[in-house]
Amino acid sequence: MYILDTDHISLFQRNHPSVVARVSETPPDRLATTVITFEEQIRGRLDRVRKAKSDEEIVRAYKNLLATFFYFQSVRVIGFAEKSQTVFRSLREKKIRIGTQDLRIASVALTRNATIVTRNNQDFISVPSLKIQDWSLEKPNYVKLFQTHEPLQSS
Repeated sequence: MYILDTDHISLFQRNHPSVVARVSETPPDRLATTVITFEEQIRGRLDRVRKAKSDEEIVRAYKNLLATFFYFQSVRVIGFAEKSQTVFRSLREKKIRIGTQDLRIASVALTRNATIVTRNNQDFISVPSLKIQDWSLEKPNYVKLFQTHEPLQSS
């Protein structure tokens, strides 16, 4: 399974050629995103609505909010369950220092043995046993697999 993180969902929504091509080539039952990505996008859209000043900005902000609502109805969204929270807590205890939301996305992927699709290799590579790929790169090099160091030890 491939879990698209927030930046790849945004690239797909903006029709990035390599990302759209790879998503199109991947069977839909192997693609997903997380409720964390949904949260990040909704927060961003609501922030734009709140900050909009001109009539044009307000209308555009609400159009984007509605488009985001419809988009997430059309994709598989994985929740953040107790197993994910347990993995998240364990990674925090091991002093894995990446952003909270990214670590939550990584926790979901680890509980499902899934690959995170991201450009954020610098942060995600520090998560033990996490598989990551970057689909934004041009073909034939758009799949750049990073296997991190030691597997996560169960406590």
